[in-house]
Amino acid sequence: FLFFLLLLLLLLFFSVEVKPTKDLGHKKPKQFGSQKVPQSPRARKSRPRVEAQTPAILIQVVGKGQFQKMGDSLSVRAGNSLELRCRGKSVRWRFPVYLEEEGEGRLRYSTGKRCGFQLLVMNSTIGDTGEYSCWSRHCQNSECRDVEDRTGRTFVFFTEELFVPTEDYYEVVQLRTNQPTLLPCQVTSPEARVTLHREFPPEEVSVDGVDISFDAKKGFTIHRPRASFAGSLFCMASLGGIRQISTKYILIYINYPSSSPRPTIKASATSVFLGENFNVTCTALGEPEITVDFTWEYPGQLVSGRIQWRFLNREGMCSDLSIMGDNVGSSCRLDQRLRGQKTG
Repeated sequence: FLFFLLLLLLLLFFSVEVKPTKDLGHKKPKQFGSQKVPQSPRARKSRPRVEAQTPAILIQVVGKGQFQKMGDSLSVRAGNSLELRCRGKSVRWRFPVYLEEEGEGRLRYSTGKRCGFQLLVMNSTIGDTGEYSCWSRHCQNSECRDVEDRTGRTFVFFTEELFVPTEDYYEVVQLRTNQPTLLPCQVTSPEARVTLHREFPPEEVSVDGVDISFDAKKGFTIHRPRASFAGSLFCMASLGGIRQISTKYILIYINYPSSSPRPTIKASATSVFLGENFNVTCTALGEPEITVDFTWEYPGQLVSGRIQWRFLNREGMCSDLSIMGDNVGSSCRLDQRLRGQKTG
């Protein structure tokens, strides 16, 4: 009987289903008072803000309705036309003085209807090589001022011969101890290889960029003039198998700084009757390479007065003031560009 009872208990024990225990190790216990924070959507990648670029003020017309922005320099074949446009309501142009002085009518500049002011150079020559620039002006009522941040400029090379021609076979250049000296052998192509040479004895002058440097837009600059540079020098350019030499420069060394011009003033009469005319002459004597400006100040300046100036010789120039009417008394002031001023 005990045997059957033991067997029954064993059968009951093995017939009971044993369920596996749940693993609570990976489940976080619930905390009271906590709130479920929703996950934020994926943040968008921020893109750098691109500011709108100011359109170029100076452009070149390359065809009907076709324009291109001007770079630092431009090469144009001599004989072709150059047409530039300058954007703005009121602008000013600057170009090589040679173009306006020749008086052949090859230069025209006017106002366009939609594309701003126009500058046109027709039948171009290598002598037209130089800087062309324009700048915007802000005008309010009758007063105008230049806008410095609205300026466009480019250097135009008119290619044919390698050097911009000059009228003189020899050019005298003074070497001053206190200022750089420029040898203006200007080339018409930025790709030309230019060297500096001495005529006697025939040798090439070293250009190290310190004592002497070269700029295709200007020429050779002697930064530290000294007596050893004196003599006859010339530039030599080579490009595409072509070689040319420039005007010869006679360098004279002067061991003292240049002085300011000396103005003197003289009137045709010390006193006149009411209604009579008289003339006042202001003369400036100085060195030929110094540029001077004459500025007149006299009573009734806004009413009348006719001013003329002329060269006396290589050492001086003078300005004449003709007073018409009843203005009595006058004075003149001589302004020297970049070198101060003197009053006479």
